[in-house]
Amino acid sequence: MSEGFNRRDFMKKTAAGTMAAGLGLARASSAKAVPPSDRVRAGAIGTGRQGSYDFEAFAQQPDGEVVAVCDVYQPNLQRAMKRAGGKAQSYTDFRQVLDRKDIDVIIVGTPDHWHPLVMVEACKAGKDVYVEKPVSHTIDEGVLMVEAARKYNRVVQVGTQQRSGIHFQKAVQLIQDGLIGKVSFVRTWNYANEYPQGIGNPADSDPPADLDWDMWLGPSPKVPFNWNRFGPDPNLPPRWSTFRYFWDYAGGFMTDWGVHLIDIVQWAMKVDGPSVITGQGGKYYIQDNAQTPDTFQVTYEYKNPDFVCVYENRWDNANSMYGKGYGIEFHGTDGTLFVDRSGFEVIPEYRTEGGTGRKVERTAAMKMPSVNRSHFDHVRNFLDCVKSRKRPISDIAIGERSTTACLLGNVAYRSKERIVWEVERQRLLSGGAEAEKFVVRDYRAPWKLVV
Repeated sequence: MSEGFNRRDFMKKTAAGTMAAGLGLARASSAKAVPPSDRVRAGAIGTGRQGSYDFEAFAQQPDGEVVAVCDVYQPNLQRAMKRAGGKAQSYTDFRQVLDRKDIDVIIVGTPDHWHPLVMVEACKAGKDVYVEKPVSHTIDEGVLMVEAARKYNRVVQVGTQQRSGIHFQKAVQLIQDGLIGKVSFVRTWNYANEYPQGIGNPADSDPPADLDWDMWLGPSPKVPFNWNRFGPDPNLPPRWSTFRYFWDYAGGFMTDWGVHLIDIVQWAMKVDGPSVITGQGGKYYIQDNAQTPDTFQVTYEYKNPDFVCVYENRWDNANSMYGKGYGIEFHGTDGTLFVDRSGFEVIPEYRTEGGTGRKVERTAAMKMPSVNRSHFDHVRNFLDCVKSRKRPISDIAIGERSTTACLLGNVAYRSKERIVWEVERQRLLSGGAEAEKFVVRDYRAPWKLVV
């Protein structure tokens, strides 16, 4: 493939994609009022930071209408009611939302440990679902979530909105077209510096009067209230949702941001999961009550095609080769492609021309910025599929495989075992009882996950 062809082909595809993005946004912004019979009525369950972000993108659609909001924390619920313009009914028990026959879709923006139960029950109630990532807290839950979507013939979109980003789509296409050659190594990362205090060490206390702590815990173990387990404390400066640093509810940044990153890797490389997983790290320097590691590296070995992918996370040094706190870097025989939410860049490899010593580019250098609102367009894709009954761009089966890869990283780390995974049948081939116990989850009574 010559340099001229690469550049010409790329520019044609980029121009077409940018035009499509512009037309899509124009249609959304200039759409006439949609008649009530064509509107999709939604109930938002979990209206904290991410949940509100989701239902606002839904409400901005010309045919979207949020008619119910549900949260166990009154400040979240009150903010959601205000953002819904006072037109939605409020609830504190998600089952009441599912009982409403006039609701078409459910937006699941709860903390991670609630995602599987709410999604499965919504499918059983005949609702289509937009569920946040990671889809599940353990691997067994994700398998049941896919089963529920198929059994009840529901459209389920996972909140991995990067798949709706046009520049991500172009980057994936270029990799699959062979622009950077054969990819042998991929690096993904999240770096920051919170040394030494991290998220702090608040003492256990009584829950605030406007929070139903037992309902928030739901299927997870009963423990005393702690602001970091629920958090963050609204009296402190805004920060990441601190519940993600506790194993009972989440899996650290491995299952938070890692799902976004690994999802793109598996998409670009046309694979459903890794075959061998190892994880190293620990809680070394950050002095807080978080349970997840402050320094962490997972190595994934993939087959067909054969390549290695690493995920790195550290909280006491923010430096990276691109000055970026996160990203994905595909290393191919002809070039390297770096991509994040701001755009992508291709950095050529060079070969030495025989006899002359002259270095020649193996591929063309190129860049593309972000050109569309991926989250808005991701919700748009979901609504279009609700109407067409087609599977969305981030169907639950895709989101489950991306989530499982990240969960396997945590299984390897927590069990201190080398994990051999059978991708097709989704089962452990190697890894003892210590690994097995992190694959499944026992629900606290009276909650049960039943398809």
